[in-house]
Amino acid sequence: MNIIYIIIAVTSAYLLGSIPTAVWAGKVFHGIDVRDHGSGNAGATNVIRVLGWKTGVPVLLVDMVKGSLAALLPVFFHLAPQGSAFLTNLQIMTGLAAIIGHMYPVFAGFRGGKGVATAGGVILAIHPAVSLVCLGIFALVFIITGIVSVSSMTAGIAFPILLLTLFDTPSLIFKIFSVFIAVALLFSHRKNIKRLLTGEEKRLFKKKDK
Repeated sequence: MNIIYIIIAVTSAYLLGSIPTAVWAGKVFHGIDVRDHGSGNAGATNVIRVLGWKTGVPVLLVDMVKGSLAALLPVFFHLAPQGSAFLTNLQIMTGLAAIIGHMYPVFAGFRGGKGVATAGGVILAIHPAVSLVCLGIFALVFIITGIVSVSSMTAGIAFPILLLTLFDTPSLIFKIFSVFIAVALLFSHRKNIKRLLTGEEKRLFKKKDK
């Protein structure tokens, strides 16, 4: 193992996460900074709300790919044996770097998004099975409520519960990481929680009048 390669992997992961997909898409295709509109968040949900699905869906996918690529960097660099706990730990390290990059992007004045899509990409790369179940939970809650924040928080809370009960991992750090992600999601959605409690949180789709 070479510490230089680990540093390169972590730095590359942060730079990947720092690609401000929402900001660049808004400026290039619509001439606006999405952070000045809607919720003020540089994430796919706000892009969909402000600029529509045609811009928002590609932003969502790219943000997920950023996380997945970052989590796969230790595999690309052959930093640890396949299937080892140490490899998973390194993937968590680079994945966290990407999430931090998304939230505090060096290419966009350190004003980014909440990191939900990027975190989803990280988990998908490290543990596809649990990530797909969480995605299913997100989709189900979204269909029922129409509120992205509720769906994200529910899937985030389900992540450590599923990992600690139904699934397995050789890495204790990954189990700790799952709890960290759940807590971080709740913290990053604290304004949404306040709006939910006051009944002011908006659905992504407005109900049509009959």
